[in-house]
Amino acid sequence: MYLSMRRTLLLAVLAIPAVSLAQTDKRVRDLDTYTAQAVKDWGAPGLAISVVKDGRVVFAKGYGVLELGKSAPVDTQTLFAIGSTTKAMTVMALAMLVDEGKVRWDDPVTKYLPSFQLSDPYVTREVTVRDLITHRAGLPNADFLWGYNDLQTGEIIRRLRFVRPAYSLRSGFIYQNIMYAVAGQVVAAASGMPWADFLRARIFQPLDMRRTVATLAEASRTSNVASPHDIIDDTLRVIKNRFVDQVAPAGAVWSSVADMSKWMRFLIDSGRYEGKTLLQTRTFMEIVHPQVVVPPSEFYPTAQLTHPHWQTYGFGFFQQDYNGRKVDFHTGSIDGMVAIIGLLLDERLGVYVLSNLEHVEARHALMLKTFDLFTGAPPRDWSADLRKLYGDQRAQAVAQRQRAEQQRVANTRPSLPLEKYAGTYADSLYGTRRVTFENGVLRLRYSPTIAATLEHWQYDTFRARADERQDGSELVSFVIGADGTPSRLEIGRAVFRRVNESPTRAAGTQE
Repeated sequence: MYLSMRRTLLLAVLAIPAVSLAQTDKRVRDLDTYTAQAVKDWGAPGLAISVVKDGRVVFAKGYGVLELGKSAPVDTQTLFAIGSTTKAMTVMALAMLVDEGKVRWDDPVTKYLPSFQLSDPYVTREVTVRDLITHRAGLPNADFLWGYNDLQTGEIIRRLRFVRPAYSLRSGFIYQNIMYAVAGQVVAAASGMPWADFLRARIFQPLDMRRTVATLAEASRTSNVASPHDIIDDTLRVIKNRFVDQVAPAGAVWSSVADMSKWMRFLIDSGRYEGKTLLQTRTFMEIVHPQVVVPPSEFYPTAQLTHPHWQTYGFGFFQQDYNGRKVDFHTGSIDGMVAIIGLLLDERLGVYVLSNLEHVEARHALMLKTFDLFTGAPPRDWSADLRKLYGDQRAQAVAQRQRAEQQRVANTRPSLPLEKYAGTYADSLYGTRRVTFENGVLRLRYSPTIAATLEHWQYDTFRARADERQDGSELVSFVIGADGTPSRLEIGRAVFRRVNESPTRAAGTQE
């Protein structure tokens, strides 16, 4: 009878949700109150947070709503885009293949992808799997290949051969999303199954992450999904989801804090989950071992307040010291969505935050507040300090835009009638940009689905205002050739040369 009663009592305790068990913990109550205030102070429509300590979920809760103007609440099962925190999952897929002897970190990429090519034959031959996932392969940021194009993954990777290096192989660090797309192709080549299928079979299913999907396409078919928001023209608005599935291994996964709690438990237990070893400990330790020093220009502004002695990158994690402890962390940022994962592995502590507002840096504040509460550090209002830090940065950005406006030369006119600028401009790296003359205005088409209206700025320079206001604006300039017609289109550092075509098509009102 005693054993029966004891078993019944144990089952009853296990049936209580972790968040209920944690109500007696003052640290959790303080974090709940602090989070609710941070959501209000930062103006986030919705936010969710979870904390794992010593293998147990001690706190998980949602705040706010899925979408502005609607009543559906955020809860622990709500899906958000997790952005670049996806990268650690791509790393984990590679690590599992390392355990199986199908991949080695220092194998050349061409062993798995023979057609892979960069601009320098030496780098093409020497770049390794390790280089792909530590942002040290010599490439600059090349997000324009997927952010302003409708290119498929294979074509994006093919065009890397036209990207000029920013530094010599392994001599620096520049954050690079497309190389993670290449890493996903290595996973597919070595395993015999697509990256997304591998994640479902080897990570999501074993960890019982039933609400996690690998792409936006899958998330769009799911319920209880947060909508992205941004402040446009000083007004909080719902915006469109940014499509990143073409570089999915860099940041396409959607998940909930309930599922990411399971992911954190797996990481904190060095590759084990519910008694199952999914990754060898030695392989896991390689993931969190510092691989490359990160310069201040490539690190987070939060370093101005946390004052780390060192800043490194492992495999899919930024790293720094904080109050004498090593932190492994990473953010995720996709239009209107943010995420952060923070791990103090030596303390067996992890925190994960998701929100549906563009760059709501309450994520950093909540990570640091959690670390402080669970390590006994002196209290600090990280939310207030970071609002000032990022507020000052926004003010500087506004001032910079105002200075650009003031430097604009007034009362100038284009050299040519507007219809003369219409035409097709192309570059082997950046692709095709088509300028059309429609209903009395110039339109710039980055792709069949991405377009902007050109407003005259000065001389032969125009400001391109994107149809999707979240994409902002940029200056584009036409260069007039010796024959008196536009010969080039310059957008930032990109130079597009005009392609000869019939005048009728060039000036047409539709593409």
